[in-house]
Amino acid sequence: MKNNVDSNTSIAHKLVKTYFPLRIVILSGLISLVVSCKVGEAYERPTFKGISSEYFVNDDLITEPEVADSTTMSSIPWKKYIKDTLLTKLIDSALVNNIALQKARQNTNIGMEELQQSKANFYPSLNATPAGYNREYYSENYNNYGSNRARRNHGENVPTSLYTERLAYTSALQSNWEIDLWGKLRWKKEAARAEFMKTQAFKNALQTGIVAEVSSTYFNLLMLRSQIEVAEKNFALNDSTLTIVRLQYDAGETTSLAVQQTNSQRLRAKSLIPQLEREYTIMENKLNTLLGRSPRHLQIERTLEETEFQHQYASGVPLELIKNRPDVALSELDLIATNARVGVAEALKYPSLSIDGTAGFDSFILKNVFDPLTSGFALINASLFQPIFNNRKIKTEYRVSLAQREIAQLDFKKSLIAAIEDVSNAMASIEKLKEQFEIAQERTAVTRKGLKDAGQLFRGGYANYLEVITAQTDALESELDLIRAKKQILVAKIELYRSLGGGWK
Repeated sequence: MKNNVDSNTSIAHKLVKTYFPLRIVILSGLISLVVSCKVGEAYERPTFKGISSEYFVNDDLITEPEVADSTTMSSIPWKKYIKDTLLTKLIDSALVNNIALQKARQNTNIGMEELQQSKANFYPSLNATPAGYNREYYSENYNNYGSNRARRNHGENVPTSLYTERLAYTSALQSNWEIDLWGKLRWKKEAARAEFMKTQAFKNALQTGIVAEVSSTYFNLLMLRSQIEVAEKNFALNDSTLTIVRLQYDAGETTSLAVQQTNSQRLRAKSLIPQLEREYTIMENKLNTLLGRSPRHLQIERTLEETEFQHQYASGVPLELIKNRPDVALSELDLIATNARVGVAEALKYPSLSIDGTAGFDSFILKNVFDPLTSGFALINASLFQPIFNNRKIKTEYRVSLAQREIAQLDFKKSLIAAIEDVSNAMASIEKLKEQFEIAQERTAVTRKGLKDAGQLFRGGYANYLEVITAQTDALESELDLIRAKKQILVAKIELYRSLGGGWK
């Protein structure tokens, strides 16, 4: 008998040795074949009718006359583009301390963690139960057909109230692995990667905006400070004029009306000073907020005339916008993510295969719980899940994902058109602002000469006070307009730099 058992065991070992590896090879081959079937469409950047470089205004509008360099403006780091040392220090501080930018960095960290999690979905999960204890109590009328009730039916003396039905000590490892049959997990990983890159693009877009906003606020401060200086000089001039008119009145050479109107003009000039100082304080507080700190006074020594930019640039074409503008990249990444979600939704229509395994020890005697010969067990289960009755739900989710992809594609097109519009507007603004600035310069020269002539004629008795007041008003307005035009040109150049995607490198 023993020989027969040994013979049968030997035959079984041979069968396992012969056929088990073959089955493993066949199973692995089938799994590999199925895994290679990935549903969904790989992302390709769409092309849109009516969007091309021909829609740009002539690049010459933003190029200095002496420039023949083709360096794209958006590729120039902001520290090289902006040559004002104080402004670069302020921007540096804002990029470190700005609260919104700090939050964006944390969102980027979150996106990285979620991307790593999506990669972990490809590997089996493993859980452990180091030690488990289970004791079940039942009473006589409990609806249970376990061993104690069976013994009672055979006439054995078994307790009728709260007897121990089952006692177990366990320790086990559980593992689960979902085979990515149709690329569902790969599409999830691609969506997570796009979401992570969106957080980076958002951070870059925010940085570009901060560079532009800090610069614009700084230029507004320079403008207001220059306007305050002009207003103070104008007030001093009006005060001097009033003194002369009063002397003339005392000498009987003019009327009290002249004194009143001249004094009114003087007070109007004086009221402009606190108005500009109020605007300066508000703008200063705004800049401090962008720097992530409480309001404080800023020591600014430079003037608008001393501010310069890097002039060696060209505007580029729409392709460069796609490469460099963070908001356009953000919109395209959203399209990539929605395209990946379409793949996930489509993969849900097909069967999913998961493998579960459990190995451990189970014993009703504590001292034998870790004895592999008497208490060890191992379970393996492979299940193929095919949705049937929730097919309508899956179909709805798939169709919704298709519609969301179309919406994302339209948003991408919209962002691209908006980017081109921004560039075109900034280029046109710079051209027209330069013309406006030249006219303001000419007007300022005329009004300065007129003010000088009016003062000389007034002192010589050849002009009345009304002509002097008019000359002073014209000179003040032209000086303020000239300063404002200079500031607008600086802001427009920063806006062009931002609209081309510069400022985040």
